[in-house]
Amino acid sequence: MSRKRHRLVPEAFGQKRRREGGDVEADPLRGESGSARAAVAELVQLFPRVLFEDALPPIALRSQVYSLVPDRTVADRQLKALQEQGEIRIIQLGFDLDAQGIIFTEDYRTRVLKACDGRPYAGAVQKFLASVLPASSDLSFQQDQMTQTFGFRDPEITQLVNAGVLTVRDAGSWWLAVPGAGRFIKCFVKGRQAVLGMVRKAKYRELLLSELLGRRAPAAARLGLAYHVHDLIGAQLVDCVSTTSGTLLRLPET
Repeated sequence: MSRKRHRLVPEAFGQKRRREGGDVEADPLRGESGSARAAVAELVQLFPRVLFEDALPPIALRSQVYSLVPDRTVADRQLKALQEQGEIRIIQLGFDLDAQGIIFTEDYRTRVLKACDGRPYAGAVQKFLASVLPASSDLSFQQDQMTQTFGFRDPEITQLVNAGVLTVRDAGSWWLAVPGAGRFIKCFVKGRQAVLGMVRKAKYRELLLSELLGRRAPAAARLGLAYHVHDLIGAQLVDCVSTTSGTLLRLPET
């Protein structure tokens, strides 16, 4: 990514720019760049809890964090530190090898307990949250790790898969997961394509950020325009170009 784009991203998300005449508001998305934790905290506020009946923990994507902390090395280092400290959990979302969701650990614990309350697998889930979650920040778990280190029997592991807390990675290993995350993934993939299509259909395949956010969201973009724009910028699916009219989103040349 060019240096020019690195400078543009914070401006694109609404930080004030200082000029001789005083503060001038930039584009209407608001962001606080520099800290991965602050970025995650801000991004989860965009997550539409009501859409999922508050059954899912608020999820941010790693790509979205890059829109607010454009130095990916810094972002990844800070996210790794938060993960190792147990403050966040990172999950593989499955629709793309690079697609990872970020969830505050307390939100994860609360929603998983709620989702499994009264179910036959509630005991296995509670055991997992009490023993595995505090001890390991891994994205995935191996058979011997689950059975020997944490003392889970094969039927209990099956219960964790049935509960949606684990998903099969391959034979003898599982990804950490969120119960009901499939609904979010479907919404996200459809919404990403719909918002990207708004830029693709614009004249010259480019659109001012302020104009995009002022439009009615397509029916498929149920997570909200701002949520998806953070992803498009951070995933480098659009380029940011500084103009006198504000930040321009442009499809990269192919």
